[in-house]
Amino acid sequence: MFNIDINLFSYISVRAFLAFLLSFFMTLIIMPLFISWAKNIGANQPILSDAPKTHQKKCNTPTMGGVIFLGSTLLSSLIFATFNVYSISAFLCLVCFGAIGIIDDLGKVLKKANKAGLKPRSKMLLMIIASLITLLPIMIFSDFSTELFVPFYKYPIIDMKYFALIFWILVLISSSNAINLTDGLDGLACVPSVFSLFTLSVFLYLSSNAVYANYLLLPKVSGAEECVVIALALIGSLLGFLWYNCHPAQVFMGDSGSLTLGAIVGYLAIISKNEILLILIGFVFVLETISVILQVGSFKIFHKRIFKMAPIHHHFEQIGWSENKIIVRFWLIAFLCNVFALITIKLR
Repeated sequence: MFNIDINLFSYISVRAFLAFLLSFFMTLIIMPLFISWAKNIGANQPILSDAPKTHQKKCNTPTMGGVIFLGSTLLSSLIFATFNVYSISAFLCLVCFGAIGIIDDLGKVLKKANKAGLKPRSKMLLMIIASLITLLPIMIFSDFSTELFVPFYKYPIIDMKYFALIFWILVLISSSNAINLTDGLDGLACVPSVFSLFTLSVFLYLSSNAVYANYLLLPKVSGAEECVVIALALIGSLLGFLWYNCHPAQVFMGDSGSLTLGAIVGYLAIISKNEILLILIGFVFVLETISVILQVGSFKIFHKRIFKMAPIHHHFEQIGWSENKIIVRFWLIAFLCNVFALITIKLR
């Protein structure tokens, strides 16, 4: 007789795959029930009056779908991830930013107005508090390095020390707002988020393994591998959500989804030491944000608009591109940028 002891659940890859499957099917099954319920109570997406005309017909589409895929992610992660400081901080990130998004969404839905959510200053204050709740555990209860790394260079360029907290808060809030701005077309924010999460999962998996980290000259972050389980769970739930969010969308993620997605992408970039590489990993989100900054800046200084409408996906709508064409092309850009980001693993 052979005594074979197979402990499959000790492998990150197995637990991450199971979390992916569970969250995918949970979202796929629960989302139709949520859509039906949201329609019955009138939880529809308020559309701005100055939005492109093609968007006005979307006013009856239910919103806050992010609540379902975040719930699926949290439940799957709680089942398959092991608790340590990095995974606990990831949970805090999902819960805190998710709560901000839900409050913002509820304000818009209940008052039937897109601008009726949280006021900008209140929203920013809450996001700073959520960032502190997310980041302080890894600064206080771990030996997480405050050194800053850049792509293509194997050594840290500077030790930020206590300034690291300020920098990381900026990363979290910027990433959160960037994906929130991108979420303007059916599935536009969803798929690039999947690519970003997968790329960061690869970095986390390699950085948390001493052998791989030493061979590839990556900064070692022991314990961060548990966040791979959370990231794969989120990818699974996002793909389940995409089933209903692809054009024409049956449901929108709302701020409850987009703000939280951006925050967790930013958090994973921080703990994998890819804060700078995040510009490439989330290039579509960066492009959307820059287009808004340029548009607002140009109008305030020169009283002229650079784009017909911002964010930039609306500009392409205004010049006659179909929604599907914009979405797929932005997906392709996101895919290529993440391929290049993964290539930097070996180019150090």
